[in-house]
Amino acid sequence: MTGYWLAAEEGERLRFSDAELVVRASAETTGGAFSIVEEVDPLDTPLHVHEREDELFFVLEGRHVFCVGDDEHEVGPGGTVFAPRQVPHAHRRVVSRTGRFLTMISPAGFEGFFRELSAAERDGTIGPDAYARASERYGITWL
Repeated sequence: MTGYWLAAEEGERLRFSDAELVVRASAETTGGAFSIVEEVDPLDTPLHVHEREDELFFVLEGRHVFCVGDDEHEVGPGGTVFAPRQVPHAHRRVVSRTGRFLTMISPAGFEGFFRELSAAERDGTIGPDAYARASERYGITWL
């Protein structure tokens, strides 16, 4: 394992369903320890559970409402939210389609979910079946 660095304008850009994400760190660059994904042009995320990953959200811009378990918090720039694996969580923006945040995912590998959906978008196969396949492969249950 060696070190890793990335300039501000660099990163793997992924697009699907009108969202844009930038993979800032991945399983390949962190030896599987964690991933960091920036949601640049974000969508709200309905209630779901991750079987294998913990997520930590760090808000860069905008106001966001995070639901984790039975708790709901509005978070602004500089705010941090932790969503442990196997705990239902969801996210929405106070002002639709605004704001940015970083998601740190541990262990790494979940960025593959976004890669798979981005590939489906490019191939013209994005839709409920693509979401269902990716969700099953990456251990997500939508509630």
